[in-house]
Amino acid sequence: MSDRHEHSHSHDHTPAHEHGPGHRHDREHRHGLRHRVGHLLAPHSHETADKVDSALESSARGMRALWVSLAVLGATALAQAAVVAVSGSVALLGDTVHNTADALTAVPLGIAFVLGRRAATRRFTYGYGRAEDLAGLVIVLTIAASAAFAAWTAVDRLLDPRPVQHVPAVAVAALVGFAGNEWVARYRMRVGRSIGSAALVADGLHARTDGFASLAVLLGAGGSALGWQLADPIVGLAITAAIALVLRDAAREVFRRVMDAVDPALVDRAERALTEVPGVRGVGELRLRWIGHRLRAEVAVVVDGDATVREAHRIAVDAEHALLHAVPRLTAALVHADPEPAPGESDPHLRLAHHTTA
Repeated sequence: MSDRHEHSHSHDHTPAHEHGPGHRHDREHRHGLRHRVGHLLAPHSHETADKVDSALESSARGMRALWVSLAVLGATALAQAAVVAVSGSVALLGDTVHNTADALTAVPLGIAFVLGRRAATRRFTYGYGRAEDLAGLVIVLTIAASAAFAAWTAVDRLLDPRPVQHVPAVAVAALVGFAGNEWVARYRMRVGRSIGSAALVADGLHARTDGFASLAVLLGAGGSALGWQLADPIVGLAITAAIALVLRDAAREVFRRVMDAVDPALVDRAERALTEVPGVRGVGELRLRWIGHRLRAEVAVVVDGDATVREAHRIAVDAEHALLHAVPRLTAALVHADPEPAPGESDPHLRLAHHTTA
């Protein structure tokens, strides 16, 4: 690779103002001047207040969602626990335990959001956004534990049937559980998708399943009212099955995030944006990855082999700018400019081949 065409650049940007075509020359001149001054003041670090504020706001919204959810689910679980104490319903007990576990998942997620606000260091050069993925794993383990407990209590009651007391109170508690969980589920998933948090979306799915589990408790209460003692533990097993289903969905979502999976549509969108940048003659390797609820990109673009370093740099900056506008929640991009190969010219990356082979 020719040194004068090599460009690696990583910026954090705010959206730029639009300009008409008649201002292109002036805009490029002003942009180049600002850019050179920026390099003198803070080389290769162009974080702006708007980007930082946006990132902090997303974490703040996540924190609000967590604490509001904790309050609602905590109140729901306390109300249900009082009914469990007087009724002896194992179906309601399983639902209560699951609601309690769901409320407590706010703790690891809250810690993750707080850590995510910390600045990058020389050890954690990408920051602490991955703490959110670790919180997602804790949530998955919590769901699994609550499923195991619900199954154990239901099987125990099947082996030793006992009548359920205060059936009307159990029915009311079930309705309260459904209402609280469904509200929390909608709220968590809406905020999670808005800020790009897979862990918060998984937590919302968890709460939604709890809501349907509460409705199952209502069915169990109806069976008990009709004198069918096995209705309560059978519903408890049904709740376990529902928890297992949400466990599968949540585990899949968190596993994909931990493995750096992204929606292929985002990759297509990024490629289209890059091909429309003036001076970009081809798009090479393109990678996207989540760090917490923020995206980063790494891409190689092909430019004119006779371009100067400054021209290649300008094209790379324009490419990064296009990516930041085209890809939602993308906060930084590393753009590498490769010269277009000339006839008979050897591959400039050949000397790196032995480093990339398995």
